[in-house]
Amino acid sequence: MQSDEYRQAQVAMAGLKAAIVSLLERQSGEMTNAQIGRTLGIYGGHEGHVGHISRTLLAMLEQEGVVEQNESSKGWTIRRHG
Repeated sequence: MQSDEYRQAQVAMAGLKAAIVSLLERQSGEMTNAQIGRTLGIYGGHEGHVGHISRTLLAMLEQEGVVEQNESSKGWTIRRHG
């Protein structure tokens, strides 16, 4: 049986990922990790590691097939299935 803390953490992660998806859906173009993180107030981190929270969430969404990154511009968009 999973603990209340586990469920709380999973709800929080789902909320953060949903916020990123919502933000990208409203954009007409790409957004960088820094733009996403700063817009959502999650770009902080410990010394020398700012941006890791938003980048980790983007990697999770990428693995789930929800977002994709343009390798040349480093911008992120919603992955269009087609």
